[in-house]
Amino acid sequence: MATVEGLPPDSLTLLRKHIASSTSPIPSKSQDATSPADTDVPLAEAAYLIFNTQTAEDGAEHIAIPFSQPTRFVSEAQQKAIDLRSVYFGWLHKDTGVGEYINAVTTLNEDLKAAGKEETVTNLVFTEKFDLISWLQGDVAEEGSEYIRSLDDNKQVRKEANDAADAARGGEDVEMRDAGLTDAAARKREEERLREIYAAERKMGDRNTLLRGVRVQDFSGVRKYTPLFLGKSRAAQQQPQPAPALSNNPALRPPVKAAQPGRRLEPIILLSPSASSLLTMSNIKSFLVDGVYTPPESGSASNILHISRNIPSISSHSLRFILVDSPDNFRPDYWSRVVAVFTTGQTWQFKNYKWQNPAELFANALGVYVGWRGEVVPDTVKGWGRGVLTVQIDKGSQRWRDREVVEDVWSAIEGRMKAIGWGRGGR
Repeated sequence: MATVEGLPPDSLTLLRKHIASSTSPIPSKSQDATSPADTDVPLAEAAYLIFNTQTAEDGAEHIAIPFSQPTRFVSEAQQKAIDLRSVYFGWLHKDTGVGEYINAVTTLNEDLKAAGKEETVTNLVFTEKFDLISWLQGDVAEEGSEYIRSLDDNKQVRKEANDAADAARGGEDVEMRDAGLTDAAARKREEERLREIYAAERKMGDRNTLLRGVRVQDFSGVRKYTPLFLGKSRAAQQQPQPAPALSNNPALRPPVKAAQPGRRLEPIILLSPSASSLLTMSNIKSFLVDGVYTPPESGSASNILHISRNIPSISSHSLRFILVDSPDNFRPDYWSRVVAVFTTGQTWQFKNYKWQNPAELFANALGVYVGWRGEVVPDTVKGWGRGVLTVQIDKGSQRWRDREVVEDVWSAIEGRMKAIGWGRGGR
């Protein structure tokens, strides 16, 4: 009987561990990669992804996994398991905008065809790509992704496929494995042979398939949200509700919970999606990082950006901030990490927010209004009071005062973060 003992190591787990250790796997034309010519190749010509790891028993370990091997990441849009090349390519373009990413996928597929490979790179939709990147860089627990099958489930599926193949062959051993064939014709023959084997399968059912369908659902990810909702509900039953006049006072709210050991939460800054906003995803990085205002650019821009800032009063290490202009892909726990909201004074911006009332929103996060120097601040912004920082920048090409404005913004963000519990004692 064929077993799963000889299955290759899990590529997703290896890639996640390498990213956590700040080391990069190496694309290679050959499995051994004995010369620089094997590794100094474009991604379209590479056939393997090589992981060099250290183990306590054997010391250095060299693992080569074919790029065509399917992973545990299952795309709902494509209805299939995504191959390693598509996963690795998505990670390489983690900070790329949607339009630029789609163009890069098209270009790589053309290069693969020119290199004589029949495989293609899958274009991951935004939600799937965001979930994959979050899981790979450790922002999501091992079993916390809805698109990634658990290791135990993956092994069971492979074992059942092996047993079915054995029965179809009348007892002859058929080893179900990732062939890793570089020859397109040989790989196609292998796929045709497996298709004939599967056609002779006898479908068996158990209580999971009869009661829940053919795909066993993994609800382990729900556990991480249970304390969030049950904890709030029990606290509301056991403790009296605060007076309405005090509910928006940030000083009375509990501090942000400490992160799990070894994990640092990343604060989030929300931008306004308004076309009249002076700061958008195209120019916010140069403003907050370089201290220079540049006019917004039209066209495609990244949906998510990362910037780093040293704030010694909060963390001894550099803090990485996440910048987005829409909360559409937020999980419930993301709202506790929002520290600042850039606004133009238009209340429709808050339509999909957790806190749609401006008074409540700016009690939980700092509001920032950026306008032109000399122009009148909108009455709506003035009416929101001290929860919104108002700054103005110069028109024209003279940008020497931008740095002073940016430092005022960062000082206000730092003050609000400390007020709501961010800091060395709360992180």
